[in-house]
Amino acid sequence: MRHVIAIVALMALASTAFGQSAEQTDRAPDFTLRDLRNRAVRLSQFKGKVVLLNFWATWCAPCKAEMPELIKWQKQYEGKGLRVIGVTFPPYKKGRVVKLAKELRINYRIAFGSKRIAESYSVGEILPVTIIVDPEGMIAGRVLGIMAQEEFDLKVKPLLE
Repeated sequence: MRHVIAIVALMALASTAFGQSAEQTDRAPDFTLRDLRNRAVRLSQFKGKVVLLNFWATWCAPCKAEMPELIKWQKQYEGKGLRVIGVTFPPYKKGRVVKLAKELRINYRIAFGSKRIAESYSVGEILPVTIIVDPEGMIAGRVLGIMAQEEFDLKVKPLLE
């Protein structure tokens, strides 16, 4: 029982340390990455949209488990201004990324990430990590692990209205 309490306490500290506060005031660092078709993906091109920057890896089972929800949300809320950008966490193999994107029929942009971009968003070893960026380009929230529907409803939907 003490182990469970310790784990819960560590998770609470981690969520505070990694900025899960709903009152974020940091500007999201801009970036230029390449997508699956070698096209440039810049955060600044999505100004006026709500962006979910989802850091993930092909070797991360929870990341793959979360993807069907991201696909659903992209389809359901694209008309309201939602843009999901999946950012691969290094190291990755391009062929595996492409294969997974095809298998899952991912309908959002996948960008090949780097250590520098992961560091600029304070992404550590816990994946997936989703950074919520509001229409003004400010970080509105951070979700460590799989984003549940309730978290989406609480943190993302209000930004879309």
